Amino acid sequence: MAQVLVVEDDATIRSSIIRGLTERGHAVVSAPTAMAGLEQAVSARPDVVVLDLGLPDLDGTAMLRMLRGVSDVPVVVATARDDESEIVTVLDAGADDYVVKPFGVAQLDARIRAVLRRRGGEDKDPTVTVGGLTVDPRGRRATLDDREIELTPREFDLLHYLAVRAGEVVGKRELLTEVWQLPYGGADKTVDVHLSWLRRKLGETALAPRYLHAVRGVGVRLTAPEG
Repeated sequence: MAQVLVVEDDATIRSSIIRGLTERGHAVVSAPTAMAGLEQAVSARPDVVVLDLGLPDLDGTAMLRMLRGVSDVPVVVATARDDESEIVTVLDAGADDYVVKPFGVAQLDARIRAVLRRRGGEDKDPTVTVGGLTVDPRGRRATLDDREIELTPREFDLLHYLAVRAGEVVGKRELLTEVWQLPYGGADKTVDVHLSWLRRKLGETALAPRYLHAVRGVGVRLTAPEG
C-alpha cells in the first residue's frame, strides 16, 4: 500500500495507529516530536504523513508550514481540535485532509487512500474476491456468483471490512469501532442485526452458514464455502 509517517507524541495513540495501519498493509515509520518528524519526512521520504497538532516541541501547524518548505508530501492532520477556524488554518497551511480524535483506524486508512488517489499515488482500491463473492470498494458493488447484491451503505461497509480480512475472526467491538465509527463501543445487537440482514442477502442463515461463520463469544469470520 503506502509508506506512512506518523508524527504523534502520545505513545499509546501512536502504537495503536501504527498497529492498525500495518495490519492494513502499510509500511509505517513514526516520530514523537515535530523536529524528529521533519527529519523522518526528509530521510524516509514517506508517501503520506499523519500529523498530530499537539506536539511537545512545536505546534503541528508550525511543523506543517516548515514541512511545506521542503516537501509536498500529502498530510492528513489527526487532531483533537474540532474548532472550525483551526481546521481552516491547518488546511490553509498545506494539509490535505484532517480527522478529529477519537477516530477509528479504518477511517484514517480511508482518508490516507483518498489523499493518495487525489495525488495520484494510488490508482484504485483493490477489488476483493472470496470464493464466488466479489467486493468492489470503488464502485461500491458486491456480486455473488456474478449476481449483484443490493446492499445498504452500512451493509456494504460491513461486508467489505470482513472480506478484506477473510479467514480472520473479527470481534463485534472491532466492527463497532471500525465500521460504525464508535470508538467507545456500542450495542453488540447492532452488529448482530446487520449480520443477519447480510446473511439473508448472501442466501444463508446463522444455522446454515456459507460465508459468514459466527465464532461464539468472539465474533465472526468470513471465508469461502468449502467444496
